Amino acid sequence: MSSVPDIQAHFDRIAAVYDDHAALEQEVCRRLVERCRYQQADPQRILDLGCGTGAGAAALKARYPKALVAGLDLAPAMLARTRRRGRLLKPVRAVCADIGSLPLAAASVDLVFSSMAAFWTRDPVGFFAEVRRVLRPGGMFLFSTLGRDTFGQLRTAWAAVDREVEVPSFPDIMEIGDALAAAGFAEPTLDTDFITLEYPRVGALCAELEATGSSLLVRGWSRWRDCEAALERAWRPSMSGEKYPLGYEIVYGAAFGPAARERRRFADPDVLTVPVDSLLNSRPLAIVESGASVNFT
Repeated sequence: MSSVPDIQAHFDRIAAVYDDHAALEQEVCRRLVERCRYQQADPQRILDLGCGTGAGAAALKARYPKALVAGLDLAPAMLARTRRRGRLLKPVRAVCADIGSLPLAAASVDLVFSSMAAFWTRDPVGFFAEVRRVLRPGGMFLFSTLGRDTFGQLRTAWAAVDREVEVPSFPDIMEIGDALAAAGFAEPTLDTDFITLEYPRVGALCAELEATGSSLLVRGWSRWRDCEAALERAWRPSMSGEKYPLGYEIVYGAAFGPAARERRRFADPDVLTVPVDSLLNSRPLAIVESGASVNFT
């Protein structure tokens, strides 16, 4: 996986075209928003982690118009589009930070929503622990991520063409459940969807992975332009008619913050906390850097 600065720079570059190519991400986000029906009471404070251009945050604000909704992402250009989705009467706040180190106070959020973002963290248990830290007791964590059977055709084709190119392996549903349990969530529930996209040629497939940022997950990705013809030949055994398929396993999860008496302590002196009211009522983007304070004025 690419470094955090590379990920930030890439998503800043693709922000203007992301929505034109992210049909899969948009559909998964829509399905995840529908699962908010599991929330028994309307949340007052909502955090969308890895919000991208803000489709999820805007949908959550429309669903819960009285809630304070914040979208958090690493790329300022993506967040600028998130803020533009908000309207005067339905504003969506924007926070620039790493999803693995959240600048929020403990037990301050009623609903943490994260669609297709968890796989960007190198430490899934640490990510889930951060989510649990900011989730209030009884609050809901609703997320989608990539599962083990994602990119199967891509992995097989590259193995036949260039074994030095590393297509990532994603955790299976049991490993994700174990990570939720290790972080201390209550009542975790997981299920999966399998979605296959089809392309007229490998070049179109690769261009879309670049336009949605997924190419950053593949080590040695830039070699595809020199290997396009070989990749097409290697793909043929898995083709559907004249189309080049690429499969995704989508894992959906819902879990809850445990009762206050069951909460574990997170004695991390590096965790930065700010009052959630200050965060959610802020208008400028908040840039969070290592060792820096947060200024929302």
